[in-house]
Parts: sequence; structure tokens; C-alpha cells
Amino acid sequence: MTYQETCEYLFNQTANYESQGQDGYKPGLDNMRQIDEHYGMPHKNFKCIHVAGTNGKGSVSHTLSAVLQVCGYKVGLYTSPHLLDFSERIRINGVPIAEEYVVDFVEQGKDLFKKIGLTFFEIATEMAFKYFSDNNVDIAVIEVGLGGRLDSTNIINPLVSVITNVSLDHTQLLGASVEQIAMEKGGIIKDATPVVVGEASPEVRPIFEALAHESDAPLYYSEDEGEVLEVEEIPGGGGFYYKTKHLGDIKGELSGAYQPKNTRTILTVLNELVKLGYLCSVSDPNMRLVVQKELNDSFLNVTAITGLKGRWQTVGTNPLVICDIGHNVGAWEQLSKQIAAVECRQKHIVFGMVDDKDIYGVMSLLPKDAIYYFTKPSTKRALPEQSVMVFGQQFGLAGECYPTVAEAFSAALIAAEPDDFIFVGGSNYVVADFLKSRD
Repeated sequence: MTYQETCEYLFNQTANYESQGQDGYKPGLDNMRQIDEHYGMPHKNFKCIHVAGTNGKGSVSHTLSAVLQVCGYKVGLYTSPHLLDFSERIRINGVPIAEEYVVDFVEQGKDLFKKIGLTFFEIATEMAFKYFSDNNVDIAVIEVGLGGRLDSTNIINPLVSVITNVSLDHTQLLGASVEQIAMEKGGIIKDATPVVVGEASPEVRPIFEALAHESDAPLYYSEDEGEVLEVEEIPGGGGFYYKTKHLGDIKGELSGAYQPKNTRTILTVLNELVKLGYLCSVSDPNMRLVVQKELNDSFLNVTAITGLKGRWQTVGTNPLVICDIGHNVGAWEQLSKQIAAVECRQKHIVFGMVDDKDIYGVMSLLPKDAIYYFTKPSTKRALPEQSVMVFGQQFGLAGECYPTVAEAFSAALIAAEPDDFIFVGGSNYVVADFLKSRD
């Protein structure tokens, strides 16, 4: 098989939540343990950090990877979903997995994959573990795919477990309340392993505390740690300046109203890694990093170091064009503020969603002073653009329908003046189609 044929096999011949929705989701770890044992349990050959959460886990995972890379470690990074190509999911020091490795892994294993009944995500996860092991990474940052407790990645025993936050998403699979979802995400907490929770409401704190107590796991809430003392936004979407308690002054390139929360989480995780002997000597009683230059370099260059895309990403000027993968209520509570803060003549929003999201909740947060270009991404789970427009009209959102993201953006670009603002989002898949159309 060619690389393209291999990707087609993975996407179309295996159970795949991203394209099939609930029909493609098979929770549980039995299959994962079976295939991992077949390959000699490669996940045991490297240290790792496990990252779960409703929002922010991609930014947190990429930034942790960047810091570790700049500090001299050989770092594996496993994330999902991809935006442009499957290889984005599995990286070592920012370099995507080799196409030949993907082809060989699938060709040699596909009969066994079929016999066991592996899903797309289980195959991809085991591929990542074996690739990291084969290439002798020092440490890997592993992002949970969905939930935590029954996620394929949850066979690992990390140095630190991370839960960025909990809000309502994937409710048909993870539970209809934040308490139920917290139980699922808290399932990554391991015995005697530090767990960092980025943001937790009063409803979910008792759940995390009970799970941590049961596992004798030290629990840290980054919002309580006070590591970030001051935050100053850099004008024009240039990121943020952070004044910290132990780690000096940092300039972060990632924009978006949610990034200061992510940074608090990241810095708390770094302090835990320092305690474990990573990044610097633990002889300093204040646990200060002695790699201040490296810390600043990594925060300032996350996208270049790791290949991160789609987080309040500026892709054009005159007019300003920004895309973001935020796709649930928790994300849009921040995105709506960020969009409102953009100074421009007129806002244009290219918008689409998939069918398992809280469209009413998201639509209630969208700005009413924008012109909308309702569209659908190229996934079977996409809501038809006409349906999205009808939902939007119920919230006073005015615009027209377009059958593809590329056509919707083209219409917005034609209509926009140089001092206007175009936002593209609503779904990972909308952003993916948008970025592919610009290649």
C-alpha cells in the first residue's frame, strides 16, 4: 500500500469515532492491552505525561513538549485529531512520523488488527507507543482521545497526570453532567502519581479529591497554586506576558482568552517535573528552573517547535483572518469574548458544527453583530449548513449557506474590507477543511 492508501484504510476500514460518531466508539482497554502485549508493551520503554480535559489539552500538550524539547530531551508527542494529515498525530521533537513507518506498521499488522477488532484510535495509539519506543524517546506527552478512564491511552503509567478542565462535551458517551464527566476524566489518576487539575468547579472538586485519595495521588489545582502572578495581553494577538512566582517572566506566543488558564496548568506541571528531577536540579528550595532561557524560548515558539495549529491562529491580514478549533460551550465562553474584543469595521464568521455538540449552547454565545457564512465540514458527522443557519436564526444570527468551507470563506473574503475581521471555526473539521483549502 501507498501512504495514501494506508490512510484510507485507517479512516474507512476501521471503526472510527471521528467519522462515524458514536457507532465508531468502542470504550474499554482489553483490546488495547492485547495489541500492546503483542508488540512487547512498548509504552513501558519511555517516561510520559498524560493529558486529559474538555478544552485546552492540545495547547497544554504541545507547550509541555516544546519546553522538554528545548531543554534537550527527545520528546514524543501524541495528539488528536489531526488537521491536515494523519502524521501530525505522532511526532518526535516536532517531526511527524515517517510515512514509511505508518505503511509498514499497518501492512504488517492489519490482519491482527482485524482479528482483534481494533478501532482507528487503538491502532493509532499503539503505533505511537511503538514508534516512540523504537526511536528511544526520553519522554512522551500523551493526549487522551476521549474521556480518560476507558480511553486507549490509559494503559500508561505517567510521571504526572494532567486534567485541564471539565465541561459538558460528548455527553452521550461520557455522561450528562459535569460530575459524571469528571469521573471519566479522573480515571487517568494513577497510584502515587501527582495529578494536576487546571480548572475545577465546586461540583467536580470532591470527585477529583476522592479519586486522588483512593489512589494516594498528590493533587494540585493550578488555579490555587498561584504560580502566575500577573498576565498582560500583547496587542494585536501577539500572545501574553506572564509574571510568575518561581519561574521568572515569560512571553507566550499562543493567543486566545483561554491561554492564561492553560499556562497556569503548564507551569504547575513543570514544577512537578522539577520535583521529579527533570529540567533542573531539585536542590533549589524554591524549585526555580535553571533553564530560564529555554523556558522563554519554548513558550515563545510553540508552533514552530511542535507544529501546533488552529489555536487562535492568524492566517491572514487585511482583512485579519483567524481560525480556532473551539467546538463546545466551554471553549466558546472564551472565544466569544476574544472575538468581541477584536476592533474592526465588520465581523464575518465562517461557521459549522458536527452533530454531537451542544449547538444551542454554542449558538447562544455567538456574536449577533457579525455576518455569518454557515457551512459544513467534510465529515459524515457534519450538520447540514441549512440546519446550522436555522439554528442560528433562532439566536438572531444572520447570514447565508455555503456547501463547503472553502466556498464559505471565499464569500467572506470577497465581502470583507481590509479593516474587517474574518473568523473561521465551530469545529475541528471546519478548521481542517479551511487550512487544507489554503495549501
